[in-house]
Amino acid sequence: LGGVVERNLYLTKRYLLWDVAFLLWTIANTLTIVFIARAVSIPPAQQNELETRLLVGGVIWAFLGIIFEIVTETVAWERWEGTIEYTFMAPLSRPVHLLGMGVYAVIYGILRAGILFAAVVAFIGIQIPNANYTAALALLAIASVSFIGIGMMTAVLPLISPEKGTQLGFIAQGLMLVVSGVYYPVSVLPNWMQTLAKFSPATYALRGCRASIIDGAGLAWADVWPLLLIGVVSIPLGLAIFHRGERYAKQHGKLKRSG
Repeated sequence: LGGVVERNLYLTKRYLLWDVAFLLWTIANTLTIVFIARAVSIPPAQQNELETRLLVGGVIWAFLGIIFEIVTETVAWERWEGTIEYTFMAPLSRPVHLLGMGVYAVIYGILRAGILFAAVVAFIGIQIPNANYTAALALLAIASVSFIGIGMMTAVLPLISPEKGTQLGFIAQGLMLVVSGVYYPVSVLPNWMQTLAKFSPATYALRGCRASIIDGAGLAWADVWPLLLIGVVSIPLGLAIFHRGERYAKQHGKLKRSG
C-alpha cells in the first residue's frame, strides 16, 4: 500500500508544473462561481454567507474531482507509463492497488482543497470567524471512503472502453454532483432528484461541511451515518465491479490497448 502511494508521489513530482497549472485553473474557475454572490443585491452579511456556501461547493467539487481523476485514471496512468502489464501481473492484490490509489488521492485532494480554499478566501476577503475546520476535515475524510468506492466503480470504465472510458468517469462525477446541491440547496430540486440525492455521499459532505464552516457546527450523526453506510457498501461493490472489468479486459485483449 505504501509503495503504491509512494509511486504516485513520484508521478506527481514528475508532472508538478502541470498540477500547478491545473490548480490555477481550478482557483480561477472557483472564483467565477463565488463572484456570483457579488452580483446579488443583498445585505453584506448575507452576501458573505452566500460566498461561503458557493466556495464550499466549489472546494468539494474540486476535491471529489481529484479523487475521481486519480482513481478513475488508474488504468490510464499505467497505459501512459507503459507499465500496465507489469502492474497487473505483479504480486500485488487488486484491493491494495486500488486502495493505495485512493489513499493517495485523498491526501493529495485534501492538500489541494486546502490551498484552493485559502486562496479564494484571501482573494475575495470572505469572513468566516466561526468556522470549525476540524469537523469539516473529519467529515471530508469520512466521505472520502465513499468517494473512493464510487471511484473504483468508474475506474473500470477505461478498462472496458479504452477509447472513451475515462471521459465517462467524469460524466459520472457530474451526474452525481448535480443532484447533491453543489451550489444550491437540494430542496430546490424536483422530488425525483431529491430522492437520488439521498444516495449520493456528496450530499452529506456538502451539508455537513457548510454547517461546520458557516455555523461552526461539529460532526452531525445525520451526516456521518449515511456516509459510513455508503462507504461500507461502495468499497466491496467497487472492488467486485473492477474485478469483473479486469477479467473482461484480459479476455478481450483490451488491457494494453490505447484506442
